[in-house]
Amino acid sequence: MAEQELQLKYSRALNLSEVESKQDHESEPYRSKYAARELLKELKAVVGRRAQAGDSEDEHAEERRSQDGRWLQKLGVLELQLGLNHAETEELSAGEEHLAKCVRVLEAFRSSPEAVSVFIQAENQLGILWAALEEMEKAKTYLEDAEALYNQYTKEIGTPPWDTHEHFLAEEERLSEQERHKRFEKVYTHTLYYLAQVYKHLDMNEKAAWYCHTTLQRQLQFSHYNPVEWAINAATLSQYYITKQRYMEGRLCLAASKVIFNQVGAVSLESPAEESEEERDRRDQLQQKKAEIARCWIKYCLNLLQDSRKLLENDIGELDWDRQEELKTQLRKEEEENEQGRKSAVLFGSSDTFDLIQSVEEKVSCTYPVDFMQAREVFLVGQNYVQEAKEFFQLDDHVTDHIEVVQDHSALFKALAFFEEDYERRCRMHKRRIDMLNAVYTELNPHYYLLVCRQLQFEIGDTYYEMMELKVSIANQLDELDSHNVKKINHLAQSAITYYSLFLDSLKNSDKKFPEKLEADVMRPALVAKFRIGWLYSKVITSDQKLQLDNMQQSVDCYRFVVDYCNSHPEAAKAMEAELELCVEMATLLPARMEKLRSRLAPFN
Repeated sequence: MAEQELQLKYSRALNLSEVESKQDHESEPYRSKYAARELLKELKAVVGRRAQAGDSEDEHAEERRSQDGRWLQKLGVLELQLGLNHAETEELSAGEEHLAKCVRVLEAFRSSPEAVSVFIQAENQLGILWAALEEMEKAKTYLEDAEALYNQYTKEIGTPPWDTHEHFLAEEERLSEQERHKRFEKVYTHTLYYLAQVYKHLDMNEKAAWYCHTTLQRQLQFSHYNPVEWAINAATLSQYYITKQRYMEGRLCLAASKVIFNQVGAVSLESPAEESEEERDRRDQLQQKKAEIARCWIKYCLNLLQDSRKLLENDIGELDWDRQEELKTQLRKEEEENEQGRKSAVLFGSSDTFDLIQSVEEKVSCTYPVDFMQAREVFLVGQNYVQEAKEFFQLDDHVTDHIEVVQDHSALFKALAFFEEDYERRCRMHKRRIDMLNAVYTELNPHYYLLVCRQLQFEIGDTYYEMMELKVSIANQLDELDSHNVKKINHLAQSAITYYSLFLDSLKNSDKKFPEKLEADVMRPALVAKFRIGWLYSKVITSDQKLQLDNMQQSVDCYRFVVDYCNSHPEAAKAMEAELELCVEMATLLPARMEKLRSRLAPFN
């Protein structure tokens, strides 16, 4: 077979595999792939015969490889293409066999300009294949070798290497050095991308984040990216940085995500008058991705507020003024010393996008808010993204997602309330939380959304509980407790009891009996609910001594329940360590107080 015929056949196989296969009917999804495979086999038979001397394993093998390397390199390309073909038709074992053969055939040429790119691509594909089989250590070995080879080649040789398909192109059709460089860098970017996935699966999260970040940088640098995919990957990476309190990097990823996503143009919520099903699906997908990025922004703002609270709160959950001053001083010092150095290491984009990304970053801080005004600025950014997310995640079509967004909105108010010094204004924030949570709770059928209902019941109960504590604190500052405040405190206490009780009732079995052993995910919430119901009954204000006695009995029952359960379940005692001591104390003290109250009531009975 003449050289020109080889080139034409290879070109035909490539067209079948990469172009015509996209048009295959669903009844024969691999028709074109199989046709391409037959052509590749024919080519391999011809090239294999010509490379046979160079591929044999005897004392003269190296000499023959040197003389006949061109055919061995072509054979390596064909083994790579056959490996890809089998992998794409879900025949992984055969795919692995061809890819491994490619690596063996090209081992002697791995550092040559003609073969290095093909070799790295084969190792990339072996990495993907073994990862798909959940053999992560094998995948890591191949991908790390590909990375090392790229670094060695660029350091020691540096010449832009041949692209895979150039081995079957006439000399005058071969690529320019600039195009070769661009394609080789794309191959290496894939290596880094696959390494990021493997490291993530191996729980090497710091390494995975670095490789993901580097991949995103390189995709922008070489303009090899899909804007929507890139934006989602950057937003996802931001969530890792947030969990590590690296808010500068998290904000950068989110700002870049927003800018790159906007390259697809405005995403309309309204359906045009004439819109095909395909166009509608694409518009829906874009709306969803935009909403998902908005949710990542919400998490950024929420976590920034919550982490700031952890640094600032004292033992009773209030703002510690000394810590506030210390944090202000620390943040000023860090901002002056570290920001520029850290930022230069993580920048995204080129001159085209840098200014746009920076303008988005400037809309929200990446340092911990230390007072109400700073916290409010972060809160407002988060609240804007709540509205953006809810435009797509509406209750009718996306129940779970909508509720999670509402819960995050509630959590934003809760985080902001910590910074508010005025208790009345803080109460109003918690009231907003109750209103938004109740609005979705009343729409749900517990039969279908039991777990979500439990979450909402507990959170609404928790919010009423916080409001009641605030109202008690306000009342304690008054010279005299008036009937209005008494009614308010009692109403909040009863409301909290109601929702905590709904939560506890949802845990009962079909016979309406409470389980002897609570599931791990509800054990602490259930025991906390019991503990708080006990505490709430003790805070109900009434002049009716019989009612006082009934309320005290309710408290004792709740405290004893917690004590008895913890005595029977050591894991519960550990989880409830903070509350258990008080439960034991109150379960002992309250009966004595009740006896005194009964003795006072006895003459009137």
